[in-house]
Amino acid sequence: MESELKGLNSKPAKQDRNDGPASKDDRPLLKPDPASSVSAEELQELEKKCAAYVRRDVYGTMGRGELPVKEKVLLGLALVTLVPIRVVLAMTVLVLYYLICRICTLFEVPNRDEQEQEDYAHMGGWRQAVIVQCGRALSRAMLFVFGFYWINESYRIPSDSEPKPAPQGKDGAQEKEPERPGAIISNHVSYLDILYHMSNSFPSFVAKRSVAKLPLVGLISKCLGCVYVQRESKSSDFKGVAGAVTERVKEAHQNKSAPPIMLFPEGTTTNGDFLLPFKTGAFLAKAPVLPVIIRYPYHRFSPAWDSISGVRHVIFLLCQFVNHIEVTRLPVYYPSQQEKDDPKLYASNVRRLMANEGNMTLSDIGLAEKRVYHAALNGLFSQC
Repeated sequence: MESELKGLNSKPAKQDRNDGPASKDDRPLLKPDPASSVSAEELQELEKKCAAYVRRDVYGTMGRGELPVKEKVLLGLALVTLVPIRVVLAMTVLVLYYLICRICTLFEVPNRDEQEQEDYAHMGGWRQAVIVQCGRALSRAMLFVFGFYWINESYRIPSDSEPKPAPQGKDGAQEKEPERPGAIISNHVSYLDILYHMSNSFPSFVAKRSVAKLPLVGLISKCLGCVYVQRESKSSDFKGVAGAVTERVKEAHQNKSAPPIMLFPEGTTTNGDFLLPFKTGAFLAKAPVLPVIIRYPYHRFSPAWDSISGVRHVIFLLCQFVNHIEVTRLPVYYPSQQEKDDPKLYASNVRRLMANEGNMTLSDIGLAEKRVYHAALNGLFSQC
C-alpha cells in the first residue's frame, strides 16, 4: 500500500492542473476494494500522509467509530424525532424552489452557447430577480433546516501584507469602480459549501453534464447558470473544463449583468484543516478573484465530507441539533502582471494567502491519494 501511494504521488506532478479532463475522475471514492486490505499499522502510516482526509470527530473513521453511550442515546432520539422533521422540511424547500424556477422559466427559451450548454441565468428582468432572490432565501432556509442557525461571517484584510490596490486608470488615478472579480474562490470542505454560496451570492458552479438531467436539481442548476463539463471527453465537441471555465470567468469579470461564478480550485473536499494544490483553470482568465474561506467548527460530528459515504454523512448531519459554520471573506485579489503571465504562480499565491488567513496547512496530495486512502479504509472495514 505504501509503495502504491508513492507511485500515485508522482503522477499529479506530471499532470496539468488546469481543471483538465480525467478519464477516471468519476469513479466512486468509497467503492469497496477487497484487494486493498491493509493492516492497522499500514493504515496509521497512510493517515499521516493523507492527513487532509482523516476524520477526527467523535464518529471516527468513515463514521464507523465506537460511540459513547451518551452519543448513542442522542443519535437514537434524533433519528426518530429530528430527522423525519428535517427531511420533510428539506424536501418542501427543494420542491418549492423547483416550482418557482419552473414558473419563472415558462415560455422562456434557455440561453445556449457554442457548446450547446443551456441556462436560464442570462434571462434578466423580473424573472431572473425572482429566481435569484428566492434562491438565496431558500438556500439559507435549507441551511437552517440542517441546523446551521447562525452563520459567523467576517471580513479580513491580510495581516502580513497590504491589500493590493485596484488597477489605475490611464491618467494614473484609481478607477472610480474597482474591477469586478472574475470568480469567487473557496476552499472545499463539504457539499454544504454550495448552499452557503447560493445563500450569499447565488453564483454559477461547475457540474457534470449529468446534473442537468436530474429531477428537480437539473432545472435549478440551469437557473444557476452552471457550467456543465464532460470530464472524460477530449473531443472537439466538448471543451475541456479549463476552457469552459475561463470563458465564464472572463464573462463575469467584464459583464456586470453576467452571473458570478464560484470555483473550488482544490478539485475535491478535505477535512477543512488543509488546503490542497489549486488547479489553474480559475486563474487562466487573468481576472481578479474573491477568496472566501469556509470552516465548520464542531463538538461531536464534523460536517466535512472527507472519508465518509454521502448517505451516512447526511443522516449524521441531520441528527445534530446544532451545526456551526464560519466564513472569512478576503478582499478582492488583483493579480500582478507576473501573475497574469503565470497562472500557476497566480494560483499558488492565492492559495498561500488563503492558507495563512484561514490557519490551514498546505498539503501537496490530491484526488489520487484520496482514492488510495478510501480504498484502504474499505479494505480494512471489509475485514471486520
